[in-house]
Amino acid sequence: MIRIRETKDQAAFAALFQHFAPRVKSFLMKSGASEPLAEEVTQEAMATLWHKADLFDPTRASVSTWIFTIARNRKIDALRKQRRPEPEDLTWGPEAEPDQEDVVVLQQETEQLGIALAGLPEKQRELIERAYFGDLSHSEIAEQTGLPLGTIKSRIRLALERMRHAMK
Repeated sequence: MIRIRETKDQAAFAALFQHFAPRVKSFLMKSGASEPLAEEVTQEAMATLWHKADLFDPTRASVSTWIFTIARNRKIDALRKQRRPEPEDLTWGPEAEPDQEDVVVLQQETEQLGIALAGLPEKQRELIERAYFGDLSHSEIAEQTGLPLGTIKSRIRLALERMRHAMK
């Protein structure tokens, strides 16, 4: 791997490819990938290894760990890409009108949620609002408020439990 990283040694890459490609393909198939997908992902992973060899750091991971991590990430990317709807699969035109019963239920649940939120202690309500209405992560809330991350998580967990109880 060092020879590939430092001098783009093709013979070293061929040896590495010959050793790891079948193992990576087998690993991918055992983790649920079809044979064609495993083959494609293996090729992509090995190509990534060649192109990004300069990023390999032997102090952070072994060669095998690095290669299998690349393969795993490529598989995840490929599966995500497969699940995206194609443009022709997207529905066009106006959406169907929701059932009146669903609208009423949603209005009632929204009202209950508002009451449950209003019934929270100020500190918990503020954190819930930042997390869910402000779309902030727990870490971002901790940075903004200066509170420890554990305190943020505990208060949000307690607030959600109180809201769950209030909505039953």
